[in-house]
Amino acid sequence: MHDTKQVAELVESVDKGQDAQNPKKLTEFAKTFLTEIGACEVGVCTTQTLAGGPPSTDLEYVLPGARSAVSFAVPMDQEKIKRYLAKESHADHQADNIHVNFMVTGMASGLADYWKQKRIPSVGVAGNGVYRHDTPGGMYDFKPNISHRYLAVRSGVGWFGFSGNVITPSHGASVILGSVVTTAELEPTEPLVEEDRYCDDCKLCLASCTSGLMDEEERTSVSLGGREFSYSKRHHFQRCDLVCGGFAGLAKNRKWSTWSPGRFDVPDEEEKVGDALIEAVVASLPRPEIPGGFRQPALPASHKLNVTCANCQLICHPERNERKRRYKLLTKGGVVVQNSDGTLEAMTSAQAERHLAAMSPEQRAMYEKT
Repeated sequence: MHDTKQVAELVESVDKGQDAQNPKKLTEFAKTFLTEIGACEVGVCTTQTLAGGPPSTDLEYVLPGARSAVSFAVPMDQEKIKRYLAKESHADHQADNIHVNFMVTGMASGLADYWKQKRIPSVGVAGNGVYRHDTPGGMYDFKPNISHRYLAVRSGVGWFGFSGNVITPSHGASVILGSVVTTAELEPTEPLVEEDRYCDDCKLCLASCTSGLMDEEERTSVSLGGREFSYSKRHHFQRCDLVCGGFAGLAKNRKWSTWSPGRFDVPDEEEKVGDALIEAVVASLPRPEIPGGFRQPALPASHKLNVTCANCQLICHPERNERKRRYKLLTKGGVVVQNSDGTLEAMTSAQAERHLAAMSPEQRAMYEKT
């Protein structure tokens, strides 16, 4: 019977025989490991292919001595997305979205822990909700420790659509991205070639956004390892905080909304957005709790955040006709209001106006400026 030392020697001899520390073999292993447990796309970038990028591409921020990163994407349920956009079901997509986010975090930790057991220092980067504290506003600047998006486009997992979301060849932007940073030397994969990118600037992502975050004409460019990538220029990021945070969401024509029952205005003037966000957050705190949701470190521990938007991400599908169908589902799905038990309900614009009119002034102030 083998003792533990003999078993360890046997495993190490097999690894050596298969040249498991070879960059090509390690890269192939990472792809196999992640696709076997749910990834639809996997790529690799290195400190060289990320050279010249912004601070969120500095792999050593999370792991001193890091050389490479594995980027991957996991799809969300497409049918649940369509019911969410149509205002037929909020809970199903929200639960799936939260589940996939935690699944991605677990997958990243799984590969990192596997390599650490093989004496390869590695770190699994959380899918979402982890921010740097060494910026002027600390966590509330919402600067990620590592940008999954930049790693994904440089490694060929996807490319930037007009919105700045990463669009994958298989599932469009309806994915959650993950990353594993490691000291191992891996083989970098190339960005997708032009003919494999299908973003045609249809701008349905822009049309589905009630925050005004994206600029219709100007673009932002980033250089990663000598390769240029671009997407629409962002306006004040707190515009997205207002809408994706669930404090606002009513379209300008008032005929449709996100899943947020909030109706606070998103100012046209950039300098007024910050104050509008603070006002909306304070006013909305007494609202009844929406079923489901998740804990977000930027909120008080007593409160949860809900998935109410992400329309620009969920609209984007490989097929343009499907994008159009999803946009129609969104804009024909009505306006969302909140009932006294916390549940959300979609109805026509006129019905929503009557719903709010029936509230007391104190109740109504939780949803709009009165």
